[in-house]
Order: sequence, then C-alpha cells, then structure tokens
Amino acid sequence: VTYDGRSLIVNGQRKLLFSGSIHYPRSTPDMWPSLISQAKLGGLDVIETYVFWNLHEPQPGQYYFSGRRDIVRFIKEVQSQGLYVCLRIGPFIEGEWSYGGLPFWLHDIPGMVYRSDNEPFKFYMQNFTTKIVDLMKSEKLYTSQGGPIILSQIENEYQNVEKGLGDKGPPYVKWAAAMAVGLKTGVPWVMCKQDDAPDPVINSCNGRRCGETFVGPNKPNKPALWTENWTHFYDIYGNTTKIRSPQDIAYHTALFIVRMNGSYINYYMYHGGTNFGRNASAFMLTSYYDQAPLDEYGLIRQPKWGHLKELHAAVKLCSHTLLYGTQTNLSLGALQQAYVYKGEKGECAAFLVNTNDNTNDADVQFQNRMYKLPPKSISILPDCKTVAFNTAKVSTEHITRSRKQAVKLESAETWQEFNEVIAVLDDTSFRSNLLLEQMNTTKDTSDYLWYTTRVNSLGHVLRAFVNGQLVGFGHGLFRNQSFSLEKSVSLKRGANNISLLSNMIGLPDSGAHMERRASGVASVGIGNKDLSNHSWGYQVGLVGEKLQLYTEEGSKKAKWSKFNSSSHPLKWYKSKFDAPGGSDPVALNLGSMGKGEAWINGESIGRYWISFHNLDGSPSQIWYHIPRSFLKPKDNLVVVFEEESGNPLRISIDTVSITKVCGHVSSSNPPTINSYIKRRGRRPRVELHCPPNKNISNIVFASFGSPLGDCTGYAIGRCHSTNSTSIVEKGRRCVQFLGRTECLEVTHAQELQKIC
Repeated sequence: VTYDGRSLIVNGQRKLLFSGSIHYPRSTPDMWPSLISQAKLGGLDVIETYVFWNLHEPQPGQYYFSGRRDIVRFIKEVQSQGLYVCLRIGPFIEGEWSYGGLPFWLHDIPGMVYRSDNEPFKFYMQNFTTKIVDLMKSEKLYTSQGGPIILSQIENEYQNVEKGLGDKGPPYVKWAAAMAVGLKTGVPWVMCKQDDAPDPVINSCNGRRCGETFVGPNKPNKPALWTENWTHFYDIYGNTTKIRSPQDIAYHTALFIVRMNGSYINYYMYHGGTNFGRNASAFMLTSYYDQAPLDEYGLIRQPKWGHLKELHAAVKLCSHTLLYGTQTNLSLGALQQAYVYKGEKGECAAFLVNTNDNTNDADVQFQNRMYKLPPKSISILPDCKTVAFNTAKVSTEHITRSRKQAVKLESAETWQEFNEVIAVLDDTSFRSNLLLEQMNTTKDTSDYLWYTTRVNSLGHVLRAFVNGQLVGFGHGLFRNQSFSLEKSVSLKRGANNISLLSNMIGLPDSGAHMERRASGVASVGIGNKDLSNHSWGYQVGLVGEKLQLYTEEGSKKAKWSKFNSSSHPLKWYKSKFDAPGGSDPVALNLGSMGKGEAWINGESIGRYWISFHNLDGSPSQIWYHIPRSFLKPKDNLVVVFEEESGNPLRISIDTVSITKVCGHVSSSNPPTINSYIKRRGRRPRVELHCPPNKNISNIVFASFGSPLGDCTGYAIGRCHSTNSTSIVEKGRRCVQFLGRTECLEVTHAQELQKIC
C-alpha cells in the first residue's frame, strides 16, 4: 500500500474507498459476521476500528485477546468477507470510551504526563503499540503480508489538546509519528485532526462537514482522507437525541469527494453497538450510536443504510474516471457548480452541486440539458448525461423498529432482594484526615466510593446517609459535572454516622492532562463546621460487588430475602427467565427502574439511569441490549443493582424487530442504481423489502397521485388513484431469493418465481 496526491494505492491501483467504523468490543463475536456482511452489502470497502488499550492490558504486562477482545478474530472475519481494515491503534482513542482507552494504572506511574513528550508515557505507549503491531504481523494481517489492513492510525485528534501541553506537545507529535513509521508495517499511517502530521504520516479530517472544513492534505503528495464522518451525535444522559439525516450525510460525503478530491470516507459509526459493563465514558449512554446505518442490535436502519448504499454505487460507477481523469469546474449559477471529470478514452462523469439551502429547486443548464437541483444537494451523472443519484432524493424504504414484550417478570415470587450495606466508619478499610480524590482511590475498580465519618450533636452522583437513612442526593451534568448538595438533617444526641456514597458515571475520555483530573467529594460541612479535614473512612465499591452477586456462583453463596415492595435505596434484585424463541434481538426493559447496573448470567449489559430525564421529560434510554450469546435456553439469571427505588415487577424481556416498511418516491426521484445500470426504463420505483423470514401481512396505506406528508406521517392528497391499495394488495408477493426475502410487484415476482 502506497499513496499519491489522489488516493491510497493498493497493489498498484488507486482506490476510492468507503469505510465504516465497527468496534469489536461494542458487539459480540457471534454478531461480527452479520455486521460485516451488512456493511459489505451497504457498499463499504473497509471496516475501521479502534484498539482498546485498557481492555487488552488492564494491568501492566497482562494481555487479554479473547471473547469481545479478540481483535485478531474480528480482523480475520473482515478479511474472510473480502473487505479491508483501517486499524486505529491510538492508543489514546477517546471514542466516548472510559478514560479514552488508557488503562488507569498509568496514573500511578511516577512522573506520568499523558500524551506529551514525557518519557514514562512514551515508554508504555510504545510498548503497547509495538505489541499490537507485532500481533498483527504474526498473524500476517497487514496488506504487505497478504492481509486486510491497509491503513493504521497513531494518536487521535491530538491537535485538540496540543496547546494544553505547551512545549511538550509538538515534540510528542514528531516522536509518535517517527515511532509508528519505525515499526515498518508496510502500510501508511494517519493522524486525524493533526494538520501538521509529520511526513510520511497523512493528516486526515474528522467531523460532519469535511468538504467545507478540512484544510486539506499538508503535502501535495498526500491524499484527502476523512477518518470520521459522523452519522449521528453521541448520546448523553439528559440530552435529547439529535438525528443526522441520510440526505445530509450523503451531501457532505459527495462534496468531500469533489471539493477536496476525497478518496477515503469512513462513517463513524456504521454500527455503534453497546457500551457493556462500565466502559462508557462520563455521562454516556449504554447504547452507542443507535442511529447509525446499522442500529445497536445490528438491524439495518432505513433509509440511512439504503440511501448511502445508493450513493456508494453511484460514485463507484465513475470511480475510475474520478481517480484517473482530468477535473474541470464549471459555474452553473451563483451557488451552483459542476465538477466534471474526463478520462483518456472519452469517459465523462459529472457532479452537479447546489450549495443553496433555500426551499426552492435550482434550474441549471449543463451540456445543453436542463437539470433540477434540490436545495443543498448534489446530482451524480456517471455519463455526464443521466442523473443516477441525488443526495436529497431518498428512494430507499423507511422502516419502523418495534419492541414486543416476550417475558414478563411481574410475579413477586420470582424475585429476591439483597440490601446493600451502608458503610459506617468502623467498617471501612482505610482512613484519612483528608477527603480523597475518587479515581485515584478506586483505581477504576468500581463506580462507587463510600466516604464515612462520625460527628457528635455530609463524583457525578452523591447519596448522603445519616445514621443509615437517606437524607438527600444530587448529581452533575455532562457539561457541568460538579455540583453542591445541601440538606437539613436531624442529629441524635451522641455519635452520628455520616455516610456519603459517591458515584462515577464513567471516567473522562478527553482533554489535556487527564492525569490531573479530580473527582469525588471536595468539601463537607455541618452548619458552620468544616468536616473536610475530619477523620474519614473509605470503602471502595459495594458489598454486592465484592460478593459478585451478579454471577451464578456469587448469587448462590449470598443470603437473599423475599421480594419486599418497600422503597429502600441501594438494593440488589435477582430473578430467572427463559430465553425468548426465535432469532430477533433481545432487550431488557428497565423503564420502571431508577439508576444502577444490570447483568445477565454474569455479563454486565451496562449502566442505566432511567430517572435522569431529557428536556422533554422522557428517559434517555429504557431498553438495554442482551446479546443472544449471553443467553441460555432456560433459567437465565438477571441481576439488577438499583440505587434509588425502582419497581422490578415491571421489568420485562422484550424482542426487537422491524414491523413496518414504507416507500415514498416521486417522479422527480432518480431510478434505483440497479435500474440505472441495467437501463431498465430508468424510472423511479418503490421497492419494499421484508426482513428475513417475514412477509408483508397488511397494507396500511397506499396512494398514487399527490399524497401528503412522508413516511413519518401521511394522508391522501388532492390527486389520488382510488385503486392504489388494491393494486398494491395484488403485489404483496414475497419470495426467497439469494438468501433474502424480496417483496416485489406482481409481474416481477411471477417472473422471478419462473426463473427460480
């Protein structure tokens, strides 16, 4: 693999590559083949993943590469399906991942300064980077060895923090680049968001609008790469989800190709997955990038997946002309432009760009033909004549994802409970006359730290107990994580036990000098008396964590009680259930709970915080993914630790499926790419596809004419063919073809059945 100013060059051929991020530990090994297959079907050439240092080396020199950590198995699965890999080693990755992927033990290395010209950090960073590169080499996974890895990344968005490191920043950048190149992988290295990436490392762009914001390659012999084209916005507790439309993604992708001569575009994320366990960074949801082209469960999210697939196919029709042809630009209007590419053998491709975002179409003339360009859109003409795709015109079906209750856990007889012990000074394991910083005390072994003291006559979340009774709690926000809690309390005569449970919702994942970041209780007082320098006792973690109540073995050893409906905080609950039948994804409905963590058969499916509502009053997340591989056919153990006072009798096991499909196409839509290629009438058409093993059961709405609305809300318009529904009813025919269920028009279905 080499490169020039136009693209990456693989085996002597320039490549225009579409890539998608799928992080191996955010899904399970049994999900990987399907995720990669769907990505390939969506028109991707490359799978991009970070490498997660804190998963692979949780203690110095102790490495783990099995289960969800099995990066070699993941890459070999990508290879088996004929795709390339971009390996983003980092090893600082950010990625909304706990501590940005750094193992917390680095914090205790004397003289440590993260991500700077600091000898201790450089020593351990080089150790881990070399470990990963050597592992890849030993498995012959670099393209230079016949493997799939065509690109690697060192560091991650360092320019964002470089100023904060002062004069230790620039030397570190040069060292990191030289160290990576010196490992001789035989493939190029990239630094994202690092405009001055040292040669021969390629600088790349991250963001939503790299066709407008990227400064471009820092040398004319480097290609324009987009390592993170954000398909969504990461979700945090208390924030309403922001949706990025497929039209916007497609527009900026095409704009990057023509305006920046872009030849590599990676969608971040293509499948987000799940932040299992305690892996999410501060205030991040357990569900990660659920609005990506493949949702958290691995289901295709339409129309995003399909619209991008059509884009990829349209671009690939003219990729050779783009990569090897001569480009000229023509003005079509004040805010309209044509990017025209011509090859040596007369090939011609054009991208007609309308940057105007008003509500009216623009009529433009190109090569003596008239074209309508919707606002903020790009039309792709692979032959400089016929529009094969327009970024604003979505012909792909829309889908509705639903959840169905499969197992109710409503019987009190099926539940048992265990009251978490409220720590008191006499029972704590160590003491201090200062309020200790939380992360340095827990060493990332638990989200929880008890602060306890005794007086005579007080992280991200804090619960305060006086003499075993909850007196109040408070929490911070993603953008303002510090907070104060002030409550009136009644003290008894004599000794009073004060117990404060400080709770982290993930470690930070970004910023300069993370090693200096502080958390936990900063000051405590009663009345005018400052207790900050009082004698404090500390307990790291919960009793239930030490007993491993969430495992089958630990659960059997503990003494559980019958379910009691009293609203006592800090309770562990357990029950058993049988796995739902079928193959649909499974989710745990925790809508009746408050805040805590949940486990299935000893596997943590993540933190939950139902009681922290968005601005519209709704919880940030209710359903929590249970991978099928976590389940047994019978007697699955579910354990929930509830900090507040939720009701486990309303917990249920639900299945997730696609229950509704909708197509909305007008005469101004381009034909599908398949129709364009086969020159089959070149007319727009509606295509609806059932998920595997499912058939269309009912036609809810059909209108040919001028229907109102779109797939989210629709009604009959002024012009309507009265036999629309009956025609579609006749066409409700489904056949199995190439392993996929296709529901087609009657004539096509009959033809297909004859062929089969």
